[in-house]
Amino acid sequence: MLPERLRRLMTLLARLPGVGEKTAQRYAMQLVTQPELAERLAEELATLGVGLKSCAWCGNLAEVDATGAALCRICRDPRRDAALLCVVARVQDLLALERSGAVRGRYFVLGKLLSPLDGIGPEELPLPALRRRIEEAGVQELLLATPPSVDGEATALYLARELASEALVVSRIASGVPHGGELEYADPITLGRAIAGRRGVGSRG
Repeated sequence: MLPERLRRLMTLLARLPGVGEKTAQRYAMQLVTQPELAERLAEELATLGVGLKSCAWCGNLAEVDATGAALCRICRDPRRDAALLCVVARVQDLLALERSGAVRGRYFVLGKLLSPLDGIGPEELPLPALRRRIEEAGVQELLLATPPSVDGEATALYLARELASEALVVSRIASGVPHGGELEYADPITLGRAIAGRRGVGSRG
């Protein structure tokens, strides 16, 4: 009984994470009854891909400046500990760790995890870029904060094996995050304990 245009909007909204059919209908009706809100939302969405890009240093989301460069606030913050680099799988994981307040260093977003079933092998990981970041920033500790899932553990072990050296300590987030869980949904206290209890991974040398 709804107009086709409204049904198309509901279908698009329902594709967002955590949005079901009823929630999508509620959002759509809200936008229809508030034209000003719909216009502002349309403007932001239209320019989203232009003004927002991946940070050139870490892969986090960043606003593009006048020169066309994109550096996130974390990478631009001089108070951050450049000697500590925290490796995460996704931007959502970075945001979750930031909410915990446990990481005072900087980040590197992999964008993917090792997953043979999905055809993602070691060559798909941004290892060269990670090596450059470690060398250029003088990183002393690499904290592997990939999810405690099968793919996350495999990725952490691979990175530890490839990057561990006498000059670099490689650590892994400790217990506190449930196996198979996503960092995005863990509470700040749990994440804080996981960071505080991190342990070494692999052998050095």
